[in-house]
Amino acid sequence: MTLTSKQVSQLKNEAHHLNPLFQIGKNGINDNFISQIDDLLEKRELIKISVLQNAEEDKKDLADQISMQTNSEIVTVIGNTIILYRESTNNKRIELV
Repeated sequence: MTLTSKQVSQLKNEAHHLNPLFQIGKNGINDNFISQIDDLLEKRELIKISVLQNAEEDKKDLADQISMQTNSEIVTVIGNTIILYRESTNNKRIELV
């Protein structure tokens, strides 16, 4: 599923008030991290992840890796924040335009 510009705008607006639920630091990402993000995407559909200054990988590369491993869409990477979306199968909350 590829998000349209209208959907990206809608999701950015909905994510504005959210706080980052995970942080990526110098240790990067691992299987446990991916599993937790996967579970949270199922529950919330839209999440923010903060990339700390000491992260060794580029934030866009990290976003691509997480997106690919969790089968989610990157809404945006802005500043040190990654916003991800994946439609929930059981907890649908967001109706995309």
